Amino acid sequence: MVISPENILLVGAILLFLSVLVGKTGAKFGVPALLLFLGVGMLAGSDGFGIYFDSPQIAQFIGTVALCIILFSGGMDTHYREIKPILAPGVTLATLGVLMTTIITGLFIYSLSDLLPGNFQLGLLESMLLAAVMSSTDSASVFSILRSKGISLKERLRPTLELESGSNDPMAYMLTILLIQVIEIGVIDWPHSIVLLFMQLSIGAAAGFALGYAIVWIINRINVPNESLYPVLLFSCVFFVFAFTNLLQGNGYLAVYIAGLVVGNRKLMHKRSLTTFFDGFTWLFQIVMFLTLGLLVNPSELPAVAGVGLLVAIFMIVVSRPISVFTCLLPFRRFTTRARVYISWVGLRGAVPIIFATYPLMSAEIPNARMIFNIVFFVTIVSLLVQGTTVSAMARWLGLVGKSEEKEIFNVALPDEIKSAMSEIELTDEALSGGNKLMNLSLPDNTLVVMVKRGEQYFVPKGHTHLQSRDRLLVISDNDEELRKSYESLGISRYTMRKNR
Repeated sequence: MVISPENILLVGAILLFLSVLVGKTGAKFGVPALLLFLGVGMLAGSDGFGIYFDSPQIAQFIGTVALCIILFSGGMDTHYREIKPILAPGVTLATLGVLMTTIITGLFIYSLSDLLPGNFQLGLLESMLLAAVMSSTDSASVFSILRSKGISLKERLRPTLELESGSNDPMAYMLTILLIQVIEIGVIDWPHSIVLLFMQLSIGAAAGFALGYAIVWIINRINVPNESLYPVLLFSCVFFVFAFTNLLQGNGYLAVYIAGLVVGNRKLMHKRSLTTFFDGFTWLFQIVMFLTLGLLVNPSELPAVAGVGLLVAIFMIVVSRPISVFTCLLPFRRFTTRARVYISWVGLRGAVPIIFATYPLMSAEIPNARMIFNIVFFVTIVSLLVQGTTVSAMARWLGLVGKSEEKEIFNVALPDEIKSAMSEIELTDEALSGGNKLMNLSLPDNTLVVMVKRGEQYFVPKGHTHLQSRDRLLVISDNDEELRKSYESLGISRYTMRKNR
């Protein structure tokens, strides 16, 4: 095929379309969509349909752009009230946990060099580099799998896992860059390295908070006539946070995630439309990122590292990850043993390790860079196959599945200027025991039922409207506390509530 803009767009459109189709099909069988996206890229590559792609630089750039969007969107969807109680254990896992995983896994990989025959010969520093590349859990995988499964986890496990995966990339990134520099130069300046790591994390965190509040101020103050430009404005702010933080010698990934946390937890104009925009864009960039990484690998090279890759993957799942998690969570008594086992299990590897594995590929001083990349890719596939497909099953087996969260079906939002609560309820026979008309429901003053969903039909009710069990009602009220009490008195336990304050 002749390389032209038309053909590039044609191939890109086909790959995106196929990715969506296989993702939908895989969801029925419990296969992570991200693994299928990788598979589509591998199938379309040089060993498949013949699309040749061998540019670690381009793959790294696409990965960086995608990670900025994924981390910012993940931060926006995380509530302060959820992560505040688990902030200390989450940060500990994201820093000390990554370091421990690197050391334990690196020593194991180095021991394999003496035990296995063939071309697998890595020195201590290269072994540590391979371990560092794989040391962080992948935010794209954790966010997408936990949220797509739609399960509710006990013991605040979901925010703990999301906080860890969203904030542990900086530590893995710094360890990767540090070890590459040591291999290239041949010496290590420990005091300078420790200071540099501390500066990266501190500046990244400070810049994320400061720029996050700046983004909120800009979007709420600037008056753009065309509302469609607000997502573009926020989009540009995300990349500015990443690039500007890097200019300050801070970690841009951490800054982007924290900025997303700030923006998502503050009052923001057009917040619902901005969140919807970023949710869609997050999926787009996840697909593009995994397709690109799938194209970059040569599947014919994977069998040569399959044995080593399988040993490393099993060791990380069964040994290094559990040791790191249990050690890091020793001071935190709130987690039960079952919860610690589950956190150990959901140590998913995904796109981030593969992206970090492109850094050695661009260094001429690391002769085994291609083998490191292939091992990381193989370990990622094993992790997504083994851990990614059993996220729900493991939670049920450990008895950690909580009460399912109600999903909103009325896709509406109140303007920020209206200080009211909007809730959705599902009627029961008990709620209708006092009468089956809307006027018979005991609701507080200044409360309005604005919409009813019955089956697939929507209609606006009146006082004499007859209601049925399992009807869904959209309710607006000025007094959310009294409304909650009314729901309790009516025996209504299935409802969602959003407040404008």
